[in-house]
Amino acid sequence: MAGEKKHVCLAKLLMLALGLFFISLGVSAEEYDYYSWQSDNFQNGRFYAKQPQCVDIPADLRLCYTVGYKKMRLPNLLDHETMPEVQQQAGSWVPLLAKRCHADTQVFLCSLFAPVCLDRPIYPCRSLCEAVRDSCAPVMETYGFPWPEMLQCEKFPIDNDLCIPMQFSGNHATQTPVSKACPPCDNELKADTVMEHFCASDFALKMKIKEVKKEKGDRKLIAAQKKKKVLKMGILRKKDLKKLTLYIKNGANCPCSQLDNLGSNFLIMGRKVDQQLLLMSIHKWDKKSKELKYAIKYMKSHQCPTYHTVFQ
Repeated sequence: MAGEKKHVCLAKLLMLALGLFFISLGVSAEEYDYYSWQSDNFQNGRFYAKQPQCVDIPADLRLCYTVGYKKMRLPNLLDHETMPEVQQQAGSWVPLLAKRCHADTQVFLCSLFAPVCLDRPIYPCRSLCEAVRDSCAPVMETYGFPWPEMLQCEKFPIDNDLCIPMQFSGNHATQTPVSKACPPCDNELKADTVMEHFCASDFALKMKIKEVKKEKGDRKLIAAQKKKKVLKMGILRKKDLKKLTLYIKNGANCPCSQLDNLGSNFLIMGRKVDQQLLLMSIHKWDKKSKELKYAIKYMKSHQCPTYHTVFQ
């Protein structure tokens, strides 16, 4: 019930933000069938093969299915013309939601990936973009991702009644208290979460860690020389496995409970950024975990979508 109330509230807030738009037309939201838009197929300097449509937000569009409204505009505001393209590109942002870096992260991203159905595009306000960017860019930096060009806040309108404003005003960065743990260490051992990080990572290994050090604000993980089980080789070469060193970006002082005891094996996932191997996710290798067993089994056959264009 609490979740339903939240969604209803969010939907009302979004519609309230667009209220003057409806008033200026002299109609109410209920009078729209949302079947088509008045503008032609040439928008924002790009020609679209199809007239914009209003479609249901599918359940497997995990980024936006729970955003608080049920219909979205397609093409969206990031020039994705088909639902498979939206799903593919939106999928790489799901792990960021789990970090709860800002309470409005989902509202902001979905205003672009799955914009609400109206007779004209409604963009997020610049202040909304800036608030989410300031809270979430440091988390993205930990994983080696810069704040992407497509989300540069200068592109969005200065606050007015025809853009999506912040839903949570003030300095409330999160809806629930956020862990201060290093981001790669702050992940539930759930199959879905593991697979999201698996697909967003360049490599995945079962391995032991010999030593942990601090180096220039980062945390340095030195792998043990024992044999490693490769779950995803990616860009790694065989010689990389012999002297493997990983880094938690800006992680010298944040807690990582997994590293309190180095006696066990770990599931390690990471990316190669500027010749460094950055840690994306770390879990203790729990043989009794059904979630871990399922994820490891699924890795063998799962075809990950391509995310590289998201962060250009």
